[in-house]
Amino acid sequence: MSRKVINSKQLDMIIEQMVKTVEVSKDEIFEIGESSRKEFENLGKELNAVKLEVAQLIHKQDKLEGQVRHARNRLSEVSRQFKNYTEDQIRQAYDHAHELQLELHTISQKEAQLRNRRNEIERRLLNLEETITKADRLVSQVSVILNYVTGDLQQVGQMIADASEKRDFGFKIMEAQEEERRRLSREIHDGPAQMLANVMMRSDLIDRTFRERGPGEALSEIRSLKVMVRSALYEVRRIIYDLRPMALDDLGLVPTLKKYISTIEDYHNGYPQIEFMNLGVEHRISSNLEVAVFRLVQESLTNAIKHADASSIYVKLEVKPTHIIVIVKDDGVGFDTTEKKEKSFGLIGMRERVELISGEMDIQSSSGKGTTVFIKIPLG
Repeated sequence: MSRKVINSKQLDMIIEQMVKTVEVSKDEIFEIGESSRKEFENLGKELNAVKLEVAQLIHKQDKLEGQVRHARNRLSEVSRQFKNYTEDQIRQAYDHAHELQLELHTISQKEAQLRNRRNEIERRLLNLEETITKADRLVSQVSVILNYVTGDLQQVGQMIADASEKRDFGFKIMEAQEEERRRLSREIHDGPAQMLANVMMRSDLIDRTFRERGPGEALSEIRSLKVMVRSALYEVRRIIYDLRPMALDDLGLVPTLKKYISTIEDYHNGYPQIEFMNLGVEHRISSNLEVAVFRLVQESLTNAIKHADASSIYVKLEVKPTHIIVIVKDDGVGFDTTEKKEKSFGLIGMRERVELISGEMDIQSSSGKGTTVFIKIPLG
């Protein structure tokens, strides 16, 4: 018996040491990713500055080339008619042409150096972007391993008799969690974080724009920033909705859908037009079903706006005593359901969600004739 206890303790120590080692590795990978991300941002700023300086040099070079041509013509004229000019005038014409030529040569060299630096920065940015992507992926993979090693799967084990099924089920749960975190991280990075970074960079240029181009251009730049901030705010709200619409718990399904549709229309300036119709008795249903219906409508609207290029969308919700009917119809480009069925992850996710709540889903579509999504969900 004592031998069993000793072996168990030894095993616990081995696992603990392994977890510590993996955690240290995870932190190091995270630091590499963060360091690369900071360098990426700094190089991005430097690249913008280099591009601006190159543009200014090109403008100056064009202007100087005209002056060089004029000086050469002047020198040619003095050389042809040297009898009509004094020695000082001839020397001045020669010196002026020579100085302009030297200045033009210096600017050309500087422009070439800046172009080389620009190309070098762009190559470095590509490498850093690849490093950041790999680091994020490795951190997620290591997190899955840590969660599996340290997680408590006893409750799952009680429900699953077979050890292999238990392992696979646990991995699927953790992979789904990590995928959701990775998706959220990517959406924040590519959406509001990127927009706000652009706002910061553009705001640094407003002062220079005001000094160099006047208040009109600066005001135009400020208006552009307001549009970017508005877009960033919309992205933040959209991500919050994706996590869980706060109004769903307080107001219920129908008011939340109305508010969500109104937000979409405001952001897209009323295009496409979205008509929402609620039939039947408006009452609260279970929280899980409310979330499921909201997600299904949300995904259908996203598909219609992003992929179908629809000009009008019709959403119908009907709550009956025994079931719920959801219909989302658009006049977009449509698609061949036989070709898209196995390839569209959005549609696959919708089908899986409907199956989890024992519902039915049917999609009718053809190229150029729009799409209709029909969903039936049982109550009780």
